[in-house]
Amino acid sequence: MSDDEEIILSELSDDELVQQMFDDLYDGLKDEIVEAVNILLERGWQPYDILTKALVGGMTIVGHDFRDGILFVPEVLLAANAMKGGMAILKPLLAETDAPRVGKMVIGTVKGDIHDIGKNLVSMMMEGAGFEVVDLGINNAVESYLEALRREKADILGMSALLTTTMPYMKTVIDTLTAEGIREDYIVLVGGAPLNEEFGRAIGADAYCRDAAVAVETAKEWMARKHNQMAAG
Repeated sequence: MSDDEEIILSELSDDELVQQMFDDLYDGLKDEIVEAVNILLERGWQPYDILTKALVGGMTIVGHDFRDGILFVPEVLLAANAMKGGMAILKPLLAETDAPRVGKMVIGTVKGDIHDIGKNLVSMMMEGAGFEVVDLGINNAVESYLEALRREKADILGMSALLTTTMPYMKTVIDTLTAEGIREDYIVLVGGAPLNEEFGRAIGADAYCRDAAVAVETAKEWMARKHNQMAAG
């Protein structure tokens, strides 16, 4: 437990338990998160409410502190790992209940590039924000992205590159989406150390995201825009 004096989670009220989950996520305490999720389920909480109010709520605090330089990559990875412990319980339950979906993202490092720490962090933070994430790993050719986008019925394509030599391949992927007439079907987000906003615009991406916290905020904004357009249409 996070405090010297052991906290008995089952004795906390619902509100106290959610607040404790925020603290435990922040501290990367996976076992405590798993226990708390099970307690809330036993108390009759809906899986979607546990996801949004407890897990996403806690990871939002982590995301803000990461963005502001209070937390660093190792702490965020621990928090994301704790979140995954809770998600492992909730995922099958969410699938059964047709819970509303924030959005679905296909993400992968581009062809010729084998760097994945930044991409992995984005994947974890996106899951922490309630997105469904399909991670294609490293060294992805354009066919790999296209097949996954169609198979998964994704909303967002995320591409990562850490080498100046592999950055231009992002344009190849976007140009292929355009040539196939499906560019407008997906929100395209790009990131990686050598990239910048100007490069993102030049290759036709919807947005450049400088880190995982920005990626989450940007994805939420674009999904809200997409939902509004669908409602208006």
